[in-house]
Amino acid sequence: MQFTFFHLMPYRPLDMAERHKHRAGWVVLPNTLYDPKKGADEYQSYIDQLVYAEKLGFDVIAVNEHHQTAYGLMPAPNLIAATLIARTTKAKIAIIGRALPLVNNPVNIAEEFAMLDNLSRGRIITGFVRGIGNEYHSTGINPFWSHERYQEAHDLIVQAWTRPGPFSFEGEHYNNRYVNLWPRPYQNPHPPIWIPSMGSSETIKWAAAPERKYPFLVTFSGRDLVARYLNMYREQAREYGYEPSGDQLGWASPVYVADTDERAKAEAKAGMESLFNDFLAVPFQMLLPPGYTSLPSMKNTLRLRKQLGAQKRHSIEELMESGTVVVGSPKTVRDELSRLRDATRANNLVTMLQFGVLPDDLTKRNMEMFASEVMPHLR
Repeated sequence: MQFTFFHLMPYRPLDMAERHKHRAGWVVLPNTLYDPKKGADEYQSYIDQLVYAEKLGFDVIAVNEHHQTAYGLMPAPNLIAATLIARTTKAKIAIIGRALPLVNNPVNIAEEFAMLDNLSRGRIITGFVRGIGNEYHSTGINPFWSHERYQEAHDLIVQAWTRPGPFSFEGEHYNNRYVNLWPRPYQNPHPPIWIPSMGSSETIKWAAAPERKYPFLVTFSGRDLVARYLNMYREQAREYGYEPSGDQLGWASPVYVADTDERAKAEAKAGMESLFNDFLAVPFQMLLPPGYTSLPSMKNTLRLRKQLGAQKRHSIEELMESGTVVVGSPKTVRDELSRLRDATRANNLVTMLQFGVLPDDLTKRNMEMFASEVMPHLR
């Protein structure tokens, strides 16, 4: 297996009483609740954790993109990636992912990733996402065009990386008279592309297409849905006429490891419950604005929302029971992850070892125990 240490960079000093005077921690949460001095400390702690993950032997360190939210302080993840390049030497650096429909000129993204790939001498992994519904409220982009803009932006970026320039690109949403990338990517033909998703059937079909075969990562889902979506990808690949490798399959999960099951649950409780109840929870109409998704994908998302219980606060026990989070002793965590790996034959595990309000000292110990007591057994 390949192991990724993934970070959301939540704003832990958030006044939760004030937060719950507003309907979400996204878009509508007043930015007067953000203290720049405390925020600067958060950035330093989180970057240190990502750098430490390389020392512990993680294969990949990963960041992502969100806007106007206390849930994740990375509206520009490439800036964090550039910092990590300067402070690491071996680990791959994944940006999973950039929300393609939100940009007006995808060539800028192609340029940024090409720069990062050169600066890191080929250590960059790219992740392309549509961005969850909240992002469309943040940016004013019409969600009806989300799929079209996403696929067209992807095509433009890949062509910019691989076609000799200058050339012109004419699409429905993007038109560029001159596409002529300087610099070109360091990796040939371009950095790997991963596709994180909460289970969109359209995304699964698109990512599995023979001309792409992109690694597909299921995020924020219980164990049954992870197995279902990864096996849907496998079945789709077979319909296309090939057998997917384990490297094309993966999932992301918040994980906490301690000496005993009881200690792990007690220490992870505040962090896990704040992630799902305070940071992540949003009204349905914000998560799925009109036109954002098809009817089949909406049904899948509704099923997930029911599992996570979007309308009420959920305990760590409920999150553990569904397999949305993995918490326990090294043996418990190993067994839980092994069962899901065996059920899906997925080779990529994206771990979230800091989550919600989990403090630095517990995060560090969690990282160390996962690296020493879990990771070697699953490799």
